This record gives sequence, structure tokens and C-alpha cells, in this order.
Amino acid sequence: MKLDDKVAIITGAGSGIGRSLAQRFAANGARAVICTDLNGDRAEETARLIGQQASAETLDVADENAIRDIIARVEQAYDGIDVFVSNAGYGQLGGLEMPTLEWQKMMSVHTWSHLAAARAVVPGMIARGGGYLLSTASAAGLLSQFDSGAYAVSKHAAVALAEWLSINYVEQGIGVSVLCPQAVRTNVLDFMKDPNALVDVVQAGGDGVLEPDTVADLCIEAMADGRFLVLPHPEVGTYFQRKANDYDRWLSGMRRMRNRFQDAASG
Repeated sequence: MKLDDKVAIITGAGSGIGRSLAQRFAANGARAVICTDLNGDRAEETARLIGQQASAETLDVADENAIRDIIARVEQAYDGIDVFVSNAGYGQLGGLEMPTLEWQKMMSVHTWSHLAAARAVVPGMIARGGGYLLSTASAAGLLSQFDSGAYAVSKHAAVALAEWLSINYVEQGIGVSVLCPQAVRTNVLDFMKDPNALVDVVQAGGDGVLEPDTVADLCIEAMADGRFLVLPHPEVGTYFQRKANDYDRWLSGMRRMRNRFQDAASG
């Protein structure tokens, strides 16, 4: 999909990848870019940086009714939505000890919000002849995340949902791409600065810490080509192939890597 004259909603647009996507969409000719974020002031700031093409809304993506409402209002105002970007996300350390409510919250933000958006926006896209869904997952969604079980699981689910949408709706004119980067200079990296983190920012950025603008440009290229996986760190594709080729060997290697990080953290 090309972005000329398109109407797009972007969640998590108040900073990081979401802000860069909003700016790049506008620069590539989008007619309207609706910038949403849990922090409405940040969404407003993004819209001001863009100018006349942009507007801002406060949105909690964990609220399915709120997602459905904003989609209905934007469809009415602009006679349809061409692109929905499910980008909102956050990081939190924890595993089995993390309360179930915290696991559920992460699933709500990283997975169920994507489902809510697709439910609400896809029928209208099909009726108008097509549209595009871009979701932000993570390399953790293809691989894993040592320090956060909920992050790894919710991002895996986001990838699986995007796969399912692609299988079932691409032939009805709905493009689907899923973004799976490693370290990007965004607020999500903040949870790796926690003194209890097993993997710090330096380790997570072993294949490079990318700038959000670079990632946004790669997403736009993938949308133009209709590619499903967006891998700003190409190494992730290699790791993913190794995982698929020999799952047990990959798991063994991940355990060894985790132990090295644990020894370094304690030493």
C-alpha cells in the first residue's frame, strides 16, 4: 500500500516508533493521521509536529469500547480508514511471580488491542475495497525475552494474531505487516535499565540500537511491498530460522545465553 491520500490511526503515537510512523506517514502523503496515545499531551505534541494533516486523541488501548468508538468516529469523519497501526506497548520485568492481573494487562495492550482494532476496522475496509493493518510486536515475539515472561508471551500472541489475519483477510484486500525489532531507542527500553534486569540495554542492543525514524521507514517500505515480517534487525531472521530448524538446540542455546547474562549480572 502507498500512503498517498490515506487516512491512518496510529496507537502509541506520543513517542518512539509511533511518533516516527505518524510523521513519516504524513511526509509520504497521508491525508489524515490520527495520533493516539494513553498520554494525550504527547499525542497532541506529535500532531503539532506534523501540522494540518494530523489530529490527536487520548486512547487507552486496553479499553475495547474506546477503540471501537474512535474507529467509528474517524470512519464517519473521513468516510473510512485506510490504515490502522497497533503500536502501543510497554515493558515490565517479571515471570511466574508477576500477578495474573499484570499478565492480563500486558496481553490486553499487546494482543487484545490488536484484535479489538481488527474487529472494528476490517469490515469497513473490506466494504471499501481494502485497507492495511500494521502491528508492532517485537523480536521477542519470534524468539523470547529472558526477563519478562508476559512480554514474550504477549508479543508471541501478537505475531500469531497477525499471521491469522494475513491468512484469512489478505485475499479480501487487507494487507497485514508485523514489526519485530530488537532494541529501538524508545521508552520500552526503560524497563531494561531496572537494576534487577537480567539483560540490560547494552546487551539487548548487541545487534544495534536503532532510531525510531529508521524503523518507521522500513515499515513504510514493507507496506509498499506487501511484506508480512518487518525485521529492522536482519539478524532476527537468522535466529528465527535456527529456532525453526532445531527447536531443542535453540532452547539449549537460549538457556546458555541466559546463564551467561545471569552470571555477568551477579558477578
